[in-house]
Amino acid sequence: MHRTDPEDVHFHEVGALDSIVDIVGVAAALEVLDIVDVRASEIATGTGMIRAAHGLLPNPSPAVVQLLGAVGAPTRGVELPIELTTPTGAGILAALATGFGPMPAMTVLATGFGAGTRELDHLPNVTQVVLGEVATSPALAGQPVLLLEANLDDATGETLAHTIATLLEAGAHDAWVTPIVMKKGRPAHTVSMLVDPVDGGRLADLLARETGTLGVRGSMLQRWPSAREVNEVTVEGDTVRVKVSPNRVKVEHDDAARVARRTGLPLREVVSLAEEAWRRRGPARTPPTPTPGGDEPEPA
Repeated sequence: MHRTDPEDVHFHEVGALDSIVDIVGVAAALEVLDIVDVRASEIATGTGMIRAAHGLLPNPSPAVVQLLGAVGAPTRGVELPIELTTPTGAGILAALATGFGPMPAMTVLATGFGAGTRELDHLPNVTQVVLGEVATSPALAGQPVLLLEANLDDATGETLAHTIATLLEAGAHDAWVTPIVMKKGRPAHTVSMLVDPVDGGRLADLLARETGTLGVRGSMLQRWPSAREVNEVTVEGDTVRVKVSPNRVKVEHDDAARVARRTGLPLREVVSLAEEAWRRRGPARTPPTPTPGGDEPEPA
C-alpha cells in the first residue's frame, strides 16, 4: 500500500504490543487446539473516520479494505462510527480463513466469547469462536466450491485455451470449455471453473479480463475429491511422475510426452510403461508426497 520496499515501511499500530499478542495468541490457540480449518462469518465494518498514526483515515481503513478484498471476504457495513475490524483482525482472517459465510455443518464441541472494553449501544462488542468437528455424513461433508461460468460466442480457440491455462495457474480447482448453441443459432462456448469460494471474486475478474465477457454467473456446489499422491518412476532412463489415488494411477502427460519425444516411442506406450513400473514397485513403494491435485487439477 505504501508502494515502497517492505524494509522502508514502519509499523505503527500493527507493531504495538497488543497486536503482537493478538497474532501470537491466535497462532498458539490454533496449535494447542489442533485446528485444521478456519471459517469466518461475513466481516462487519464501521463508518466515519478513525485516527491512526498516519492521521485521520476513512473507516474501514485502507489496510482493512485491501486485506479483505485480496481474499474476497464478504463484508457488512454497520452504521457505527467505530473501527469494528482492525488491520490486525483483517490480516489474521485473510491469512487463516479458508472460507466465509454461515457456520458450516459440524458437531459443536465448545464455544467462547472474547469481549472488547468499549461499550456499544446497539450490539455486543464480542467475538464468538466455535470449535467443532466436520459432519461425517457424506451428504454434508463435501468440500464447498463455487462454480463460475461465462458464455462466449466471439472467442477464438487460442483465447479459450489460454484462458483455461491462466485460470488453473491462478488457483482454480478445475476449468473446462463446453460447446453450446446460443440465440439465433450462433455456435458458442461456456467456460466453467470450480474455485474455492474465497477466490471467487478474484477468479471471476480474471475470467472477465481474459475473455472480455459481459458477465459471469456462479452457484455454490459441493465436491468430494479423492485423495491423491504424487510419486516417480523411471521409464527409458527418464523420471516420470505418476498421480496415485485409491482407484487408479495416472501418468503426468507432460512427463510422458517428453519421454516419447526423446525416445520416439508412441505416447500411449510410454504411459503404459510408466503405469507398469509403478505397479511393479508393489509393497516396496516409497512413501509418496501428498499433493492437492498435481500440476493439472482433476475434475471433481
